[in-house]
Amino acid sequence: MNQDRTTGTPRRLPVQKRSLERFERLLDACAELLDEVGYSALTTKEVARRAEVPIGTLYQFFSDREGLVGALAARNLESFLGRVTERLEREVPDGVAGMVEVTVDEFVAMRRTITGFGVVDFGAAGQDHTLEPGRDNNSAVAGQLRALTASLTGVEDDAELELALRVALECADGVLQLAFRTHPQGDPQLIAECKHVLNSYLNDRLRILILRQQRC
Repeated sequence: MNQDRTTGTPRRLPVQKRSLERFERLLDACAELLDEVGYSALTTKEVARRAEVPIGTLYQFFSDREGLVGALAARNLESFLGRVTERLEREVPDGVAGMVEVTVDEFVAMRRTITGFGVVDFGAAGQDHTLEPGRDNNSAVAGQLRALTASLTGVEDDAELELALRVALECADGVLQLAFRTHPQGDPQLIAECKHVLNSYLNDRLRILILRQQRC
């Protein structure tokens, strides 16, 4: 697969209500089939059949299977960011610890309840440029989290913050994957360890960034 194209961008975005309903049905069917057959066995033909949508309509929206999966990953990310933002605004957590608690809890909740999320969360395994061309998936997610993190911690919203978030996401990926390999619902001890690792790293890293920015 050419990893330099924007797989998360549909060929055509739906405008009318009927088109939007078909678009969402295709993504829902894709998610269901990912849980049932996995990524490697997923086909656009079966997605269209499950969604009760003509295959030609699917190709009006998506160029191929990777485009379809990319759109699902983008929808997952949009939902995740919405959930995290809404909860942070409602609960107003204190500092890094509160931010980490909410972010990990919402990811775990989606992994437990959202169809297909265990196969494609913000990208499929082995497909590192699902959301944006030229950026791996965790870099794309880190870019989305920059402004939110800056507003909660007081650190400047810049490339250094994005790098810190990217490293944190890589750590979280590894530990949470282990947690869900250990237990179908995610091993509670490993989820707690994930939060501990993120708290330790981000508290230290953001403190350094704030001090550096104050000297400038």
